[in-house]
Amino acid sequence: MTNKVLFLDRDGVVNVDHGYLYEPEKFEFIDGVFAGCKKFQQAGFQIIVITNQSGIGRGYYTEQDFANLSSWMIEQFAKNGIKILDVFYCPHHPEKANPPYLQHCDCRKPAPGMLLNAQQQHQVNMAKSIMVGDKGSDMKAAVNAGVGRKFLVTSGQDLAESDRTLADKVFSNLEQLADFVC
Repeated sequence: MTNKVLFLDRDGVVNVDHGYLYEPEKFEFIDGVFAGCKKFQQAGFQIIVITNQSGIGRGYYTEQDFANLSSWMIEQFAKNGIKILDVFYCPHHPEKANPPYLQHCDCRKPAPGMLLNAQQQHQVNMAKSIMVGDKGSDMKAAVNAGVGRKFLVTSGQDLAESDRTLADKVFSNLEQLADFVC
């Protein structure tokens, strides 16, 4: 396992979390996300997005809608000189979803399934990798998957103190984190 990866939660880290987002015209990148990702990329990190997407399971949008938005998002990163290696998502919810998405799974954060799938598919060295999220469930998934470092970004929102204690450190945005790490 040779690759070090910057794992990014999507909503609240990459983009403003407006809830159940699937339309490019409503996708609002958070300030500093491109600059921060560039710094991580220059420091030898590959970038993978890891995101819970229960809106699929709830019937708010389809997996194709999500795929279309992900392709658009990857294009926007590419236009800014950043390569997104992959996007992993969980469409499930244990209580608030329609069949077949109504289930307990090993991929919905805080479970480590998406991270472990990324590790297997992309030969990720988890000890040298970083998880960036905006919730305690992101930090718990990182711990459960053996990710070396885990950071929270506030992106202008309040974080629960219990979430803060799970992170190695808390930053305002991804660019500030990149300045600290890189």
